[in-house]
Amino acid sequence: MSSTTATVPAATTLFQGRPATPARARQAARVFLDSMAPAVEPDTAETVVLVVSELVTNAVRHAGGVCSLRLVTRPHGIEIAVVDPSARPPRMRQPDLAGETGGFGWQMVQHLARSVSVAPRRNGGKTVRALLPQ
Repeated sequence: MSSTTATVPAATTLFQGRPATPARARQAARVFLDSMAPAVEPDTAETVVLVVSELVTNAVRHAGGVCSLRLVTRPHGIEIAVVDPSARPPRMRQPDLAGETGGFGWQMVQHLARSVSVAPRRNGGKTVRALLPQ
């Protein structure tokens, strides 16, 4: 194994679509990141946690129901995959500068990730993937 291969290659967590879900997803991401060897840089870890938070928050707010989070180490980054029950893809919105309705998350994910994809699932719903540099 090379020195950039993590000892924890993947982790999947299933969440109910509840208000506390993003906080639980952030914690799951931190546990995953803390288990990686070699350790990721603190800035990288915070970026991963931020993207996890945004993607899971979007799934809870806009898709409802159960969602899952999968974190996978790849040769050139960390893949975040969130599955939710809605077939409707995320969309860019005009950010609300007054702070009442958001609109910053999807744009931020697009900016921070090396690549982002949205794929429909055969049995309904979608998977949103973001690959972040490691």
